[in-house]
Amino acid sequence: MTVEVETRRADLNGPDAAVVAALVRDYLLQTEQEKSAHGVAAGPRSAFPENYRGEVDDPASAYTGQRVFLADVDGQPVGVVIVGAAAGGSEVKRLWAEPRARGRGVGRALLAAAIDSSDGPLRLTVWHWRESVIRLYESLGFVRADSWDARRGLVCMVRSPEASA
Repeated sequence: MTVEVETRRADLNGPDAAVVAALVRDYLLQTEQEKSAHGVAAGPRSAFPENYRGEVDDPASAYTGQRVFLADVDGQPVGVVIVGAAAGGSEVKRLWAEPRARGRGVGRALLAAAIDSSDGPLRLTVWHWRESVIRLYESLGFVRADSWDARRGLVCMVRSPEASA
């Protein structure tokens, strides 16, 4: 069965704000749990980290000047990508597909929207244990790069505008 994934620009001043907030919250909670499990976080994370509160409480303000795309399957939002400016290009800040929607092309569709919206190189960071996601990035032309982030366990990747998927 082929699944139709549609991507669209999120309207953070309308009903999409709550959807983006919920998807980003799930992403951040999952990431904190994984960081704890892999010894990157200081300890178990049971509460939502305060340094991320603005992204969930007020995504319109938190993502001012950034491009936010949603992925819909059967008319329901199941994924989000946030793309911001970076030195000489753009950077994927957040990428999340709901677990129930994974393996259906949601991440690939969101990355295509990020690539299409970017002038210049597109960069991102990914935790080293997310091997399947790293393979997805590589299949879309991202290559490993020298680190620009000092956090232990992150893999830095860049896709040049000339790269092909």
